[in-house]
Amino acid sequence: MRFILVTAALVGLVSCGGGRSSGVPSATGEISSACQSAGRSAASPELCGCVQSVANQTLNGRDQSRAAEFFSDPQLAQDTRQSDNPNSEAFWLRYKSFTELASQICVPVA
Repeated sequence: MRFILVTAALVGLVSCGGGRSSGVPSATGEISSACQSAGRSAASPELCGCVQSVANQTLNGRDQSRAAEFFSDPQLAQDTRQSDNPNSEAFWLRYKSFTELASQICVPVA
């Protein structure tokens, strides 16, 4: 159930767009590139840049590389979440915190 919620939050981050006000953080990087390349029509440079900015604050470079893969391989996200590997479990907790914060910062309130 948690996977569905986290995946929905990430999909929401990538699929929502527009309404950016000044002061929204923006950055370029691996997650921003993956976000823009994922083929979602509303994945604007502003939204993807905001998500990258949050990633820069919450994930190290290795975690960002791993998270960027989720955009092109959603099954990998599920496999990671369900893994019994302690490293994967620790990564998933960091990734979940990242997606929750990005949801708060980057998705405008309707």
